[in-house]
Amino acid sequence: MNKSLWSILVIVLGVASIFFITLFQTITNTDEHNSQLLKEAAEAAMWESVDYAYYRKTGYHRIDREKFVENFIRRFGDSASRSREYKVEIVDVNETPPKVSIKVSSKAYGNAAVPLGSSEMVTFTLTNRYDSILENPY
Repeated sequence: MNKSLWSILVIVLGVASIFFITLFQTITNTDEHNSQLLKEAAEAAMWESVDYAYYRKTGYHRIDREKFVENFIRRFGDSASRSREYKVEIVDVNETPPKVSIKVSSKAYGNAAVPLGSSEMVTFTLTNRYDSILENPY
């Protein structure tokens, strides 16, 4: 009887640990996906929104605010996961010198194992912030 209770305890702990590993893996993957997507979309949108007429005239870089917002939302929306809910806040767009600050919040859902075989839905809000200054490599 004693050994059978120990085996049941080991099995229950194993199943609970698998639930927690899966939950934290989902959260980590979501955060990594959001941060890389935010970085890549913002950088590409900044390069697409450079005002080349102003650059030829003065020699300084300047980005167009409306064009940047449009390009960023389009790029972010094309690559974002459709199973998550996102909240995109463009905190600051400075045209000269080109600087942007963006904050993206998303929710990750998971099931937490509760004793007696039931499960409870757990919600995590992940927030990523990205600040970038456009520099000319030449």
